[in-house]
Amino acid sequence: MSKFLPLWPDRASTIAGQVDALYIYLVLVSAVMTLLIFVAVAVLAIKYRRRPGVLPHPIEGSPILEIGWSVIPFGVMLTFFIWGAVIYFKERTPPTSSTEVYVVAKQWMWKIEHMEGQREINELHVPVGQNVKMVMTSQDVIHSFFIPAFRLKQDVIPGRYTTLWFNATTPGVYHLFCAEYCGTSHSGMIGNVVVMSPQDYSQWMAGGPSAPLPEQGKQLFASLGCSTCHRFDIQGRGPNLQSAFGKPVLLEDGRTVTMDENYVRESILNPTAKIVSGFKPVMPTFQGLVSDEQLNALVAYVKSLAQPASGTLNQAAVAPAGQPQSKQVQ
Repeated sequence: MSKFLPLWPDRASTIAGQVDALYIYLVLVSAVMTLLIFVAVAVLAIKYRRRPGVLPHPIEGSPILEIGWSVIPFGVMLTFFIWGAVIYFKERTPPTSSTEVYVVAKQWMWKIEHMEGQREINELHVPVGQNVKMVMTSQDVIHSFFIPAFRLKQDVIPGRYTTLWFNATTPGVYHLFCAEYCGTSHSGMIGNVVVMSPQDYSQWMAGGPSAPLPEQGKQLFASLGCSTCHRFDIQGRGPNLQSAFGKPVLLEDGRTVTMDENYVRESILNPTAKIVSGFKPVMPTFQGLVSDEQLNALVAYVKSLAQPASGTLNQAAVAPAGQPQSKQVQ
């Protein structure tokens, strides 16, 4: 590969080689199929061309031939779907050990916050060889988080979370683009993904001035009065959130849903959308009262409650009696 005229983009994630292999397979099969069709057309055009004084003979159909040229190409094309589906499910299933990073897209920048509290704009620092899960939402319009060297692209949608994950394999600096037209300065919505060695990453992360994201969420949870209703016992007016994240939730209408990031987000902004069985819809909406960054912190805190207790993050924070009632996550 020439550095002046590269024939292939950088390949810097564990999934990139699989995506490239599928792409090469698609090109080769398409080229072979095209060649076979042109050869068949040329041979038939020459063999059965019109000749002076020669009368054409009727040709009987061949069921075996017709079935063959239908079933065999169908089987070959079906491999596209199977192979693509395998890669798709790998891309959409983050390992449980993934480090989480929250992203808020807006015209025209990427705002990034690590669980440790470090914040970035238009730049993402990650360690090499570690699974990283991106939890993303948009503040305004649809954007698309695209890292060509990782062969990954995911739409970032307002009003909900979308996710992608990767494992970077090669230290370096790689381009980050918005691949969805999002307004007049769409072309300027770019950035860099900086892949670092674990030692360099730890040193970089140590410079973060902010508190960890779950700790920020815990403080916000208390300041909004959420702990007056969401107690860690059976006395609360809202559901107990201790160890609830990732588990099924029975709703008043009989449905069962899983408490994930989108469920928590919706319950904060539109608390009457899904009422938990056994609780009344008394929670006020926080639409317009909390920012996307604050929503990320609240979600991170609720998720931390599902982890084994450590430090103060998982301890019940009961607010004074005079504080306003909080959200009922349902």
